[in-house]
Amino acid sequence: MNHPDSRVLLEPVDGSVGPLLRLADDRLTPGQGYGRHTHRDVDVVVVVLSGSLTHRWERGAVLGPGDVGVLRAGAGLAHDEVAGDDGAHVVQAYLRSSDPGASPEHQVLAASSGWVDLRRVDARLWLAVSGVGELVAPPPGLWVVHRDGEVTAGPGEGVLTGPLTVCAWQVDTARPTWAE
Repeated sequence: MNHPDSRVLLEPVDGSVGPLLRLADDRLTPGQGYGRHTHRDVDVVVVVLSGSLTHRWERGAVLGPGDVGVLRAGAGLAHDEVAGDDGAHVVQAYLRSSDPGASPEHQVLAASSGWVDLRRVDARLWLAVSGVGELVAPPPGLWVVHRDGEVTAGPGEGVLTGPLTVCAWQVDTARPTWAE
């Protein structure tokens, strides 16, 4: 199996971005997946930018543009994610689990806009999709912006003009105990 085209946007190894471990811009061709793999004690937050993605774990779920999937691996699970007939372009954020060892679970938030409830006190996600000429004022934080097929990440504040998808991450940047 060939692997998805994945570009790491951010991967702090020193705990400098609190619970945020990795941000990746992933592109999958139609029917392509990651292959069955395991996670433990990590939360994976997937934002679908375009196309569709089927999450294969237990009963499975299909995510489309604007949908957010939150996988809480907890004590551990094996799963796969596979692109639909139109491929998939996603941004994935990996966060150190806020509840290590808990039972794994998966949540899909359909066509999310505004604040996304991650059920965490140390990380918040805000999401907006805007059309041509629409103004968007994301909250300050770490912005991940998808515009014209390109994804950028970095500190941001102010107003953006669409069309675009923007994710604004606000994280507790206090040095986590695991990084000491």
